[in-house]
Amino acid sequence: MVRRTDDRPAGLTEPVPLPGPRPGLGAAVAVLLGLAAVVGLWAAFTGVGPAHLDAAVLDESVESRTDLLTAAAVAVTHLGSTAAMAVLAIAAGIRLWRTGRRADAVFVIGAMSGAQLVFRGLKELLDRPRPPEDGRLVHAVSESLPSGHATTAIVVIGALVVLAWPGRTTAGRAGMVAAATVWVGAVGLTRIYLGVHWFSDVIAGWLVGGAWLAVCVAAWSWWRARVTMPAR
Repeated sequence: MVRRTDDRPAGLTEPVPLPGPRPGLGAAVAVLLGLAAVVGLWAAFTGVGPAHLDAAVLDESVESRTDLLTAAAVAVTHLGSTAAMAVLAIAAGIRLWRTGRRADAVFVIGAMSGAQLVFRGLKELLDRPRPPEDGRLVHAVSESLPSGHATTAIVVIGALVVLAWPGRTTAGRAGMVAAATVWVGAVGLTRIYLGVHWFSDVIAGWLVGGAWLAVCVAAWSWWRARVTMPAR
């Protein structure tokens, strides 16, 4: 198999100069993040740890509401919705598939689809009520834990960062991570501000999303190691 030797950023349009696969490291990270997600879910469900701040953070969010902040929060929460993240992942997947990067297309669409199944299953299993309805500024009907917006935002945006990582400069990578962190953080915080999630729901959503993303990256890395292994 011929590898590209240039260092031009490839983004989502060209074959990328991928580094050597490290599936073992990815699996270790996935296990650690999975344990963190379990702890985050348990803390939110039982009312310990970050859940002690739920009422206070919600009250502070309600008191800080203004027309301008509310308009911005509604816009961000819609752009970061599970449906919007699904559209983004599918669009990226189609582009990747058409440029011959089929494993990458399966990675980003599979990560998004799995995240949707994971958080919906957890919601039904844990069945945690949302904050009081009279404080909500947007419509929400499903269970509260974990936040689906937080989960899918970190999975989809994180997957795109992983795919765009090779060939970037240090400054470019730092910029991608910073932008992704700000966006994922903003999406999660709007759910609290708008009164549809508890603080601990969002923390758990980020942890669950990070764990699922790590699982998908580990599987993707394992597949690359398998297909690039020299024939004997």
